[in-house]
Amino acid sequence: KKPTESIFRGIRLFATLYHGSDDLPWLCPNVQWQERLKDFGQPDLIAAQSTNGIGPVERGAIRRLKELNANGLEKLMMERQLDAVVAPNSDISSLLAINGHPGIVVPAGYDEKGFPFGICFGGLQGYEPRLIEMAYSFEQATKVRRPPMFKP
Repeated sequence: KKPTESIFRGIRLFATLYHGSDDLPWLCPNVQWQERLKDFGQPDLIAAQSTNGIGPVERGAIRRLKELNANGLEKLMMERQLDAVVAPNSDISSLLAINGHPGIVVPAGYDEKGFPFGICFGGLQGYEPRLIEMAYSFEQATKVRRPPMFKP
């Protein structure tokens, strides 16, 4: 399949951003690119670019994370026959991400300043349909979500 022009445009944009060019004022007007790059993880991208990929240290860390997950979340959910784990906001997202477990966050309320917070339903691989059903049911039962208010 031949790449489309939009793919090449995206690659050129990424390359321009990667090299810290100042010629994209339309993307973030009136802001110096060098000041904003750290907000988008530019130091991490540069550090990653200077590596040679996944080495023995990284492979060991990945293996250990998978072991922890298999003896942690997966084991807990299977032994207790859980349909989901629940956590505030997206606090559990890192744990779910270790082995590619799904999670969905929906509105759960508002703090004393009126800022929204959520509740995350997470599960094992293949649990997506039931997580969506739970999240939808929670939203319908609580009716917490309200349209955002924009203040000038």
